Amino acid sequence: MHPQTSQRVEQLRTWLAQQDFDALIIPHEDEFLGEYIPEHNERLHWVTGFTGSAGAAVITKEKAAIFVDGRYTVQVRKQVPADVFEYRHLHEEPLLEWIKDSLASGSKVAIDPRMHTAQWLKTASKNVEGVVTLEAIATNPIDELWLDRPEVKVSDVRLMSLEFVGQSSEDKRKEIAKEVSKKKADAALLTQLDSICWLLNIRGLDVSRLPVLLSHAIIHADESVDFFLDPSRLPAEFNAHVGQGVRVHQPDALQATLESLTGKKVLVDSATSNAWMSLVLSNANAEIVEASDPCLLPKAAKNETEKTGMRACHIRDGAAMAKFLTWFDAEIEAGTLHDEAVLADKLQVFREEDASLADLSFDTISAAAGNAAMCHYNHQNQPEPGKLQMNSLYLVDSGGQYPDGTTDITRTLAVGTPSDDIKQQFTLVLKGHIGLANARFPKGTCGHQLDILARQHLWAQGYDYDHGTGHGVGHFLSVHEGPQRIAKVVNNTALLPGMVLSNEPGYYRADEFGIRIENLELVVEIETQGDFSVLGFESLTRCPIDKRLINVDMLNRPELAWLNNYHQKVWNEVSPLVDGEVKEWLKQATAELSYES
Repeated sequence: MHPQTSQRVEQLRTWLAQQDFDALIIPHEDEFLGEYIPEHNERLHWVTGFTGSAGAAVITKEKAAIFVDGRYTVQVRKQVPADVFEYRHLHEEPLLEWIKDSLASGSKVAIDPRMHTAQWLKTASKNVEGVVTLEAIATNPIDELWLDRPEVKVSDVRLMSLEFVGQSSEDKRKEIAKEVSKKKADAALLTQLDSICWLLNIRGLDVSRLPVLLSHAIIHADESVDFFLDPSRLPAEFNAHVGQGVRVHQPDALQATLESLTGKKVLVDSATSNAWMSLVLSNANAEIVEASDPCLLPKAAKNETEKTGMRACHIRDGAAMAKFLTWFDAEIEAGTLHDEAVLADKLQVFREEDASLADLSFDTISAAAGNAAMCHYNHQNQPEPGKLQMNSLYLVDSGGQYPDGTTDITRTLAVGTPSDDIKQQFTLVLKGHIGLANARFPKGTCGHQLDILARQHLWAQGYDYDHGTGHGVGHFLSVHEGPQRIAKVVNNTALLPGMVLSNEPGYYRADEFGIRIENLELVVEIETQGDFSVLGFESLTRCPIDKRLINVDMLNRPELAWLNNYHQKVWNEVSPLVDGEVKEWLKQATAELSYES
């Protein structure tokens, strides 16, 4: 529990009284609205003590509530004092409903418009209409009260050469400006950090696990860009690197620049940009054109250079995995059952042997036995990490950020001798993984149309998993990249050659075990003898799948052939990078599997 939580809530209540507000909404998000929040923007944590990656709080003059999803119901009770905050479910008991139930009609609720999407503000205002009003505040009270706020992390700006990215920033700006013009707009607001870094061929480490720079940009129909980042951070070669037409401004010049767009048509993605920007544009009488971020699709469909880089970094990442798995098996053989933190740290050490590693691509999910049944488990949020248990499973979901690409891999490993029941569940998941990896589909197919391929074998036996099957992955950018996705939920983005997606079906049995098998897949075009060419997947990940967990008799011949063929590729490409006991281990781990006669 955070000792100062109740004191901080009281300070905010004093602020409410002074400003004549009845409540304040505190989301987990910051003004960049990204998945990862830099430490100096963890406002929800400062107030509540909650360290989860999703949630929100509301403070009124008399009450307070914290809203989290199913991943955090246990954690929130350990971190947030029950005598200060009510615990609520983010989706089942939505925050706005709680506000309407808790406040008198006509109450005023303060929101910082920088911390919410423009879309949220529009929908939320409609939702509470006639009951309470949402009022935008100019300054966030937390920023004024947070006296020991961490320093803003300022990382080096990395200029990405053509050998890594394959297309100049000038060419990208030409392509994006064309899209802006097609939408009859004069300019487009770029707020997604990975879009800005992709467009300008730059990277940084301002945010842990995401190789970006905290910045904003506006691209105009004439291909020029206004880029908001402290100019003193840029290397001397920046201008030559990006070419003509990029104007660099101090971040605090953003408002004035937005206000100068009076009478202009500005493309805004209200699902990803913050409400403050739309408010400033509206007040300046700019015309907002609603459309998705024009960089999304070009960024998602990797070019030849990016594809080559993705293949190469997965082979090096596979060597790190092979070293880890060799060590893992040897430790268990010796009777040493480590805890989850030791295992995650050890895997990181093996990845760091590759000097090109810039960061991990997310916090490693290291989950033993029953902990793996929580699919977004994080050992760092527990009072103490769990330990390996004999005759059970260990699940590790991890990845790296390299200059030539981003990796994300999950392997489920045998600890001792798992039961026939575990083997059956693992093999059902594997059959789904292979079913998706082998998919062939016409152009125009969307991810939700393929999702059943990964679930069919589980469904047939009355099982399922409660998460998507695949997310997009960036090129030395976000490990969770849109707009493409494979899930039950309808997603109307057609898969394009060059897109990278994860293939990660799973199965979870509460308090007992969790299984997930994840490779990254590259969408490729495949010639046929038929009437048209089709699309399919090329597996990028290079790491053995644990054969000790497979019931071979449940695999049909094409599935077994896929597995042996996959393991042969892993051996061919990873074995030259390892030697000694690791090479020996890899040889066994990739050896052909056959039916038991």
